[in-house]
Amino acid sequence: MPTLLDYTHLLSDLVTRYRTAVDYLAIRLEESEGTDILLRGDKVETLTEGLSIGGQVRACYKGGWGFASFNQIATLKERIEEAIAASQLVGEEETLLAPIKPVQDVCFIPLTGTDPRQISLIQKKQLCDRYNQILRSTDSRITTTSVRYSDSTQKVIIATSEGTTIEQSWVDMEMRFAATARNGDTVQTGRETSGSRKAYEDITSLDAQVRAAAQRAVDALSLPSVKGNTYTVVIDPILTGLFVHEAFGHLSEADMAYENPDLLEVMSIGRRFGPKELQIFDGAAPPGHRGSYLYDDEGTPATTTQLIKDGILVGRLHSRETAGKLSEEPTGNARCLNYHYPPIVRMTNTWIERGKTPVKDLFTGIKEGVYARNWLGGMTNGEMFTFSAGEAWMIRNGEIAEPVRDVTLSGNVFKTLADIEAIGDDFYWDESGGCGKGGQSGLPVGCGGPSLRIGNVVVGGEAAS
Repeated sequence: MPTLLDYTHLLSDLVTRYRTAVDYLAIRLEESEGTDILLRGDKVETLTEGLSIGGQVRACYKGGWGFASFNQIATLKERIEEAIAASQLVGEEETLLAPIKPVQDVCFIPLTGTDPRQISLIQKKQLCDRYNQILRSTDSRITTTSVRYSDSTQKVIIATSEGTTIEQSWVDMEMRFAATARNGDTVQTGRETSGSRKAYEDITSLDAQVRAAAQRAVDALSLPSVKGNTYTVVIDPILTGLFVHEAFGHLSEADMAYENPDLLEVMSIGRRFGPKELQIFDGAAPPGHRGSYLYDDEGTPATTTQLIKDGILVGRLHSRETAGKLSEEPTGNARCLNYHYPPIVRMTNTWIERGKTPVKDLFTGIKEGVYARNWLGGMTNGEMFTFSAGEAWMIRNGEIAEPVRDVTLSGNVFKTLADIEAIGDDFYWDESGGCGKGGQSGLPVGCGGPSLRIGNVVVGGEAAS
């Protein structure tokens, strides 16, 4: 059976043959293999290993795009002609793609330890069983548990009509745990997620993390609900990472801006959004994270893009098309989940740079506030966000006081950025992210940041009496 790399010359020949019919033509061929295991309680819901080869064709003519995907190499010519015909049918303006230098490269994201492909399915299942047993044995009040393991190895070839030919490969792993505890009508859940693009060993020693998730669910059963109010809040680095990704990062993706003139006006370069100490970045260039790579799915080299500098918006995330339409530089943020989907503008690793305030000083002077750590879930709607904290405590007279539950943090991202009062000198990378956008869910990303002190945050819980 031919391997993926055996098709490199075929792709180059076909691109050369058809490139004069359109303004731009790209073929992306992908070989993927992976494992997926899902345990719910004592039942195995999913236990699979798979291998697939497929690809996609993208053609652009007078600004109109044609797209076709396939899983049979023998049909590639037909799919190219379909994509070209579609682009010619809808194209009626001007093709604007920010220029990049053609590249010929072969590269891979190196592992620092064991490749999960060297581990048997039985061993991976045994790992899930161990973690599931930890969840279930933590306390008799644990009623339901779930453990999910997944790994994916992708090898990709990109060939374009501009002369780019790239072969790139990587490995990604993820584990998710959840435990739900019940006491009468009171139900609480603890969750943890961990991921890696480095080594299988990174997900084999999570016993303490798994046990902590279950214990949080149990402990929360007897905690009082927070009184809903507006508080000064201190959040830990994990919540900071979630906030910068979900609440701000998506607004920085330029396809959202150029398709929405009102948002483009709000997200105008040069506008102040936060204090002068605030620095926000996104980039795939920093190695070792789940959103790291060497080239995006258009063949643009990975970069590090500063989005906010000294509190002022200075950049946004681009594909070649969004960069061309907004007359800005491409940033290497065009990504697709797999060959079934076209590349769209996506975050990679997004973070707030560490500050200078010692973490203990973030609490100073807060008469009554909330300290929130980790996360249970969240949602965003444009510039509005709501996040649920994994655990939380009241802050009283500058000290961490009694624990509380049912803490949700809500607000407007721009107002919240402006209300940042201090940025901690700590920092943590969270490699648990799986981002969703445009029907492409579970794209690996990294996010990080320091602890933050934020004023005037709406905290939901039990209604204040």
